[in-house]
Amino acid sequence: MSVKHWQLQEAKNRFSEVVALAIKDGAQTVTKHGKPAVIIVSVEEYQRNITPRKTLFQALRECPEALSPLVGTRLRDRPRDIRFE
Repeated sequence: MSVKHWQLQEAKNRFSEVVALAIKDGAQTVTKHGKPAVIIVSVEEYQRNITPRKTLFQALRECPEALSPLVGTRLRDRPRDIRFE
């Protein structure tokens, strides 16, 4: 049984089960007066969500040049001459 939404009173009465399901199946939502009030998650899921993520720029800067053609030396070509008539 993997209930994802719990009424507050039921969650209080079956707290051990709610915690076990949060660990096994993922986040469990507890509602109060029919509206979502809190979410119970495992420590592992919580840690995954609060760990700062790298920006694309940071990830590309950390790639070895052989693996990332986007991070390399910039060509120093001269601009083209354009004639306007």
